[in-house]
Amino acid sequence: MARKEKAAPIRSLVGEGTSVHGELRFSEGLRIDGEVQGDVVAAGSGPSLLVLSENARIHGKVIAGHVIINGEVRGPVHSTELLELQPKARIIGDVLYEALEMHQGAKIDGELKHTAAASEEKPALKLAASQN
Repeated sequence: MARKEKAAPIRSLVGEGTSVHGELRFSEGLRIDGEVQGDVVAAGSGPSLLVLSENARIHGKVIAGHVIINGEVRGPVHSTELLELQPKARIIGDVLYEALEMHQGAKIDGELKHTAAASEEKPALKLAASQN
C-alpha cells in the first residue's frame, strides 16, 4: 500500500480584509483570505502548501509546491507538485503544473503547461547557411 506524503502545515494567514503590498515569501503552509499586491513564493526546499480562499486576490506571480485556488490570481502560477483549482478559481496568467485537479467552474485565461512539456528542450533551430 502506497503511503501518502504528509501535507505541509499551514502556519501563516493573510486574513480577510488584509492587504499586503510587496513580495510575500513563506515556508511550509500559507492561507490567504485577503489580498496580496506582489509575488507569493514558497521559500526553502521542503514541501509547501498555499491555499487561496474564494475571497483571496493575488496580483503577482505564485510559486509553491501544492497550490489550492478558489479565489483570483492575476499573474503566472507555478505549482511544482499539485495544483487544485476549485469551482470559483480564476487565473489570468500562464499556468505551469506537475499535476492538475480542476473542478467545474474554474477558469484560466492563459497558457496551461505541464512541467515535463515545459522542460523538454526544443531542438535547436538550424538555418541554411550559404557555402563560401
